[in-house]
Amino acid sequence: MLNPNEILQHSIRVGSQKIEKTLLAKLILGFIGGAMISLGYLAYFRVSASISVEFPSLASLVGASVFPVGLIVILLAGGELVTGNMMAVSCAFFAKKVTLKELISNWGVITLANIVGAIFVAYFFGHFVGLTHTGVFQEQVISVAQHKVESSFFQAFVSGIGCNWFVGLALWLGYGAKDTAGKILGIWFPVMVFVAIGFQHSVANAFVIPAAIFESSGTWLDFIQNFIPVYLGNIVGGSAFVSGFYYLSYTHH
Repeated sequence: MLNPNEILQHSIRVGSQKIEKTLLAKLILGFIGGAMISLGYLAYFRVSASISVEFPSLASLVGASVFPVGLIVILLAGGELVTGNMMAVSCAFFAKKVTLKELISNWGVITLANIVGAIFVAYFFGHFVGLTHTGVFQEQVISVAQHKVESSFFQAFVSGIGCNWFVGLALWLGYGAKDTAGKILGIWFPVMVFVAIGFQHSVANAFVIPAAIFESSGTWLDFIQNFIPVYLGNIVGGSAFVSGFYYLSYTHH
């Protein structure tokens, strides 16, 4: 396991490398990233929806235990997730390895590709195949989406901070592990915890809210009004609470 200072240096290198990818690579890997997070969320619903409503904490724990597979695939097999880049590229930005323009451009491209991947899974694997279109699965998707869009702007914003504090830590631990098993464990638990708590992840919401819309619940305006504050909170959680805190702590000026 790398020590925190070594993890910071590795994060700076990774963040710099993300900027250097071609536009085509960013779009493809961003699509994969959005799709993988969404498939992890789809698995959440498929394993937890049938658990009795009398045991909501158990349902959350069971669902949360499978959700991290999406981020594990992204980090080990290849993929770009904007919430992860909010941590990694910010490290490179703080170290003056990338410019503000490069950081914003990277986040913008990956965000769009992530949303396309998420909506693709919501429509084709969720609605079209029928995995979110029937019975308790449909009911839970609609219930979760409604709960998210009913949050106020600042509730969604603060929830987004909590989410990406954990996602950023998952990357941090994953970067610090030297073998595959260590990386999986390092990623798994922080992601499982943020999902079990119920914090909001902008890309995951780009799956579940459109999934509910395809099941005739909610509107695209609801989605946009939720996405913006959650996304801004995710930025703060990843770039300030992880990258910023550790950069200030482990960089010797």
